[in-house]
Amino acid sequence: MGRFRTAAPAGSKYITPTGAKRLREELEQLWRDERPRVTQAVAAAAAQGDRSENAEYTYGKRRLREIDRRVRFLRQRLEGMVVVSTPPSDPRRVFFGAWATLEASDGERLRHRIVGPDEFDLAPGYISMDSPLGRALLGKGLDDEVTVEAPGGPRTLTIVAIEYEPPGH
Repeated sequence: MGRFRTAAPAGSKYITPTGAKRLREELEQLWRDERPRVTQAVAAAAAQGDRSENAEYTYGKRRLREIDRRVRFLRQRLEGMVVVSTPPSDPRRVFFGAWATLEASDGERLRHRIVGPDEFDLAPGYISMDSPLGRALLGKGLDDEVTVEAPGGPRTLTIVAIEYEPPGH
């Protein structure tokens, strides 16, 4: 097998205003604060002489590469993003940004918000629209059933409520 690997798909290009703000803040923090600080530390370490045995220099250069890689990723990702700030025209169906309350056959209730792949870690209950459950829910309406593969086998859930946050939240 060769060294070439195809890149993994970047995921959907939709994001909430909160998620976009978080990515912009991370980019700003890396570019304006952390990168200049690490660059200064690398320059100071390089001034000490022999770079081959200088751990501060080696680790500083490695951290600069990590920062630059993340900055490139964030810039490319933000460039193609579609910020979804308004609810859909049909709020009785599950689309991006919806809070869907699901009920399992045993009566357990779950509440999930469908968000983009860059922000599902923002809060409990957020799931990516690219996840199996997220894909199964998209376009479904109230009282529709969805079946998803779970670690214990297939699980059937019924949509019992669909809500959208008012604009500006």
